[in-house]
Amino acid sequence: MGRIVLENITKSFGEAQVIPPLDLTIEDGEFAVFVGPSGCGKSTLLRLIAGLEESTSGRVIIDDQDVTEVPPSKRGLAMVFQSYALYPHMTVRKNIGFPLRMEKMAPSEIDRRVEAAAQSLNLTDYLDRKPGQLSGGQRQRVAIGRAIVRNPSAFLFDEPLSNLDAALRVGMRLEISEMHQRMNTTMIYVTHDQVEAMTMADKIVVLQAGVIEQVGSPLDLYHRPRNIFVASFIGSPKMNIFSGPEAEALGGVSAGIRPEHITVSASEGRWQGTVGVAEHLGSDTFIHVHGTGLGDVITVRITGDIAVNHGDTIHLTPQEGCVHLFDANGLRIE
Repeated sequence: MGRIVLENITKSFGEAQVIPPLDLTIEDGEFAVFVGPSGCGKSTLLRLIAGLEESTSGRVIIDDQDVTEVPPSKRGLAMVFQSYALYPHMTVRKNIGFPLRMEKMAPSEIDRRVEAAAQSLNLTDYLDRKPGQLSGGQRQRVAIGRAIVRNPSAFLFDEPLSNLDAALRVGMRLEISEMHQRMNTTMIYVTHDQVEAMTMADKIVVLQAGVIEQVGSPLDLYHRPRNIFVASFIGSPKMNIFSGPEAEALGGVSAGIRPEHITVSASEGRWQGTVGVAEHLGSDTFIHVHGTGLGDVITVRITGDIAVNHGDTIHLTPQEGCVHLFDANGLRIE
C-alpha cells in the first residue's frame, strides 16, 4: 500500500507562504513526478510528505492514516536525495544494510534483503567495495538500494540524478523506471527536467510558485496544456507562443504551436521567415526562424536530412488541429 493524500496543506516560512492551500492525491503504485522551475516548491512539497518539514496547516494522509504529526522514521517512506550521503568508510554491503542495523533487525534478514536489493540493482559484484571505488551512477544505485531494503510503502526521490553526467542520467532514468515496473510501489520523483518527467511519470504534477498548475499523464499535458505556463514548460524544445493579429485570426488572444507541428516549405506557407541558427542533432534539426511576424524567433523541428542554411527564406504552416489557443488570462480555450 502507498496511497498518499494531501488535504489543504500549506507551508509558510515566517511571513512568506511558499505552499498556498493545496490538495493532491497520489494513488497506490503510481509514479508521480513533481516538476517545475527552481523555487516552485516541489522539493518543499516532497519534504512535507516525508515529514522533514512541518506543515503550517492541513493534513498528510498515508494509507488512510493521518501522519501529519508522525515523525519521518514512522511514516513508512524511504527517501533518496540528490547527494548520495554514503558512509565512505563502509562497504556497499554495510551502506545498504545500515538502516536495518539501526532497526536492530536480525543479521540473517539483513543479509537476505541486502543481497536481494544488490541483485535487483546489479550491485552484487560491488558489495565489498567502498563508495570511493564506485562511479557516480553506482553510488546512486547504492543509495537507492539503501531505500529498497526498508520495504517502504512509497519511495521519495529528490532530484536524484542531478549530479550525474548526461549519459548516466539516461541510464539511471531507465533503471528507476524498470524498478518501478518490477516493484509496483508508489514513487514520487522531484525534478526540474521536464524530459525526465515526460519519460518516467504515470502522473505529472506541474508546479509554479507553490501552486499546482496542472495534474495529468504526460500525454495529457503535452496535448492539452491547461495554460500558457504548462504549454511552455512541457515539451522540448518548448512550444512557440505568440499573440497579436495572427493569434486573433486563429481564434485566441494568444496562440501556441509546437516546433514539431510546423510544416516547412521552400515555396509556400502561412508564414514566411529567414533561417537563423540551425542546430543539427543527427535525426533532428532545430531551426530558429526570424521575421515571421509571430515574435522574435520561432523554433521549428525538422528531420535531420532536410538541408537548411543560415539566411534561407522558408515558409511555415501549422499542422491542422495542432494550434493551441489561450484567452486573456493565459487559460486554454477549448
